[in-house]
Parts: sequence; structure tokens; C-alpha cells
Amino acid sequence: MKILYTAFDIVPSPKGASTHILHNLRGLVNADFDVHLITPNDGLLPTEDTIEGARVTRISQDLSQNFLARAVHFGKAVAAHLAISPDYDVVHYRNMWDGLALAQNKKRFRYKTLFEVNGLPSIELKYHYPGIDHDLLLKFKEQEMATLHLSDSVICPSHVTRDYIASLGVDRKLVTIIPNGVSPSDFYPSPLPNRDGRVPTLLYIGTLADWQGLDVVVKALPKILERQAVQLHIVGRGRSRQRKMLAKQIRKLGIENHVTVRPAVPHHEIPALIAESDICIAPLGLNDRNVTQGACPIKVLEYMAAARPLLASNMPIVRELVREDVDALLFSPSDPEDLARQALALLNDFELSQRLAQSASERALTKFTWHESQKKLMKVYEKLLVS
Repeated sequence: MKILYTAFDIVPSPKGASTHILHNLRGLVNADFDVHLITPNDGLLPTEDTIEGARVTRISQDLSQNFLARAVHFGKAVAAHLAISPDYDVVHYRNMWDGLALAQNKKRFRYKTLFEVNGLPSIELKYHYPGIDHDLLLKFKEQEMATLHLSDSVICPSHVTRDYIASLGVDRKLVTIIPNGVSPSDFYPSPLPNRDGRVPTLLYIGTLADWQGLDVVVKALPKILERQAVQLHIVGRGRSRQRKMLAKQIRKLGIENHVTVRPAVPHHEIPALIAESDICIAPLGLNDRNVTQGACPIKVLEYMAAARPLLASNMPIVRELVREDVDALLFSPSDPEDLARQALALLNDFELSQRLAQSASERALTKFTWHESQKKLMKVYEKLLVS
């Protein structure tokens, strides 16, 4: 069986999307599918490649163009590829930039279609590009809905996301939830660092996108410092605007000596960063990206698997993964005072930290592995191919 897998994401890269794609590739190849992945090129990676046993073609980009122009170019390149290589059994896509045309042509080329919904531009792009035209976002939503309704099957990472997709008129039976996962060989429990005579570290890993709620962590830090010396480490990719806003907020609060902001690191370096930390934070903000669209934050699962005390925003997408006061402490979304209170509870109670960390690790490594996700994906493919 020949599979075309398309993704408007650089692979490999430090982003969670890349991690997800790589594990999906591994599952498909291990199931003896002939997989061809098409992604954009960052100008450094080879045009033709092999990853996880799958053939990879990377589409060149003009990086001087804006995001939308590059997305449209990618969609046209995928369509051109399909015109000369139409013999696929399943076409699996992650967005509507190329997915809409792929779904529209399924009868012509006689393949099945699978839409993997992790994030939707109509909801997410305004956080990256605050000046984007509202009417353009409405047009994107129309295209997303068309892609969803034309697809033979849909997968998504959370119940919240499935509920949103169903609210758009898609038959809930066509939507399968496949949570993200962790690799036990990369993320495994290690003892918590001894806190005697050292300043504890609070760690955030992820993008600097506005929906991540980093501003709440920064606002909470002075309240924590009133009671306990700590260092906040922020590691992640962000646009120039996002980095400038973060730096300005840190300066305004006078906490420069207590915060370190680093660019994103390769994924294989993340376990060491987590192992050096005392508390890991997932401060997801109260916004439509997290509450309406939904997500399954890979960072949460990696923190858990590595057995670090987790402090996370109390919202449905988090509660799908953790049990409050069993695997993590949860704080009221967008509430820096509650975040500070819960952080101090962990800093002042080492036994509590150990108990939560151990429980979280056991949960992640039994219920949320990439192997489990791959098995769920294979069931979707099996059903799709016999329908």
C-alpha cells in the first residue's frame, strides 16, 4: 500500500509537530506501508531524503515571502506531484493548504483521504500574526470545513478538538482521537535534584506563541521570589515580536537576573534539560486555541514521563492527560497568583513533588507512548482501506 503523507512543517526540527510526524512515519513503515512524505525545505536539509524508512521530498521555499504565500506554494507543489504520481492508496494530510485540493481529487485519483487535525489556521494564525485580516480568517475557516467534510476519515489529539470538529457538522463517528505520546527510551524517570544549598529551577519548554501563557509565568515569578529564590528557564522558538515582548515584560518586572531565555534545542537535548529542573510548567492560556480548538501538549507528556513535578493550567486539554493532585498541581488559567501559590507548594514540599512526579511518570509511560498512538493510527488505516 502506497501512502502520501504531506505536512507543511519542517522535518526534522525541534517543534512538536516534527516529533509527531516522525513517530507516525515509524508506525506506518513498521506496518509495511510504502510511505512518501512531502514537507517544505528550510534551505539546509536535502531535497530528497529517507527518514524512518520513508522517502522524503522537501519543497523549496522563498523565505522572503510571507507565510501565506509559502503555504499556497506548498499546496501547488503537492498538487503537481500528485498529477505525475497518482498511484497512492491513502493520502494523509495535516492542513488545508494542500489538503483541500487533495480531498477534492480523491475520486479522480481513487485514493482514500485522512485529515490529521492538530491545529487550524483560522484559530491559530492570529496569535502569530496579530494584524491578519479577520475576513481572511473566515475564508480559511470555510476551506477547513470543506476539507473536513470531504475527508474520508479525521484524526485529532484530544476530546476538545473532536468536539470542535463535530460542532462544524462533521460526523463524530468519522473522527478518531489519537493523543500524542512519549518515547520511553528518550524520556524516563530520574531522581529529583537535591534542593539543599541550591536555587531550584522552573522550566518551560515550547514555543513563545501567545496561547502558551508564558506571560502568566513571568507575572507569577516576583510573587514566588518574595518567598523563595528560583531560576526560570525558558527554552523555545519564537518570532522576533514574541521575543521582544517577553524581554520587555521581564525588564519591566525587574527579574532579569532570575530568567534565562534560550532558543529551541534539538529534541534529543530536551531530556537533559528536564532532568536538571525541579518543576516543569505548562501555563497554557485561557484562549480559543486551547479551550475551543483543543490540543494535546507534547511537553506535558514529556515532563510527566521524565518524572518531574508538573505545574499546569487547569483546563480540559490538560485534564485529559493528568489527574489533579495525583499527577500534577493545576492552577487557575491566566492567574499568576494561583500559579505562584502552587509553585511554592511544590518548592516547600519535596515529598509532594516526588509523589506527583512518580505517579505522572507511571501514567505517561503506560497510557501515552508513541507506540500506543501508532497502534491507534494503524486501526484507522485498516478501517479506511477496507471501507
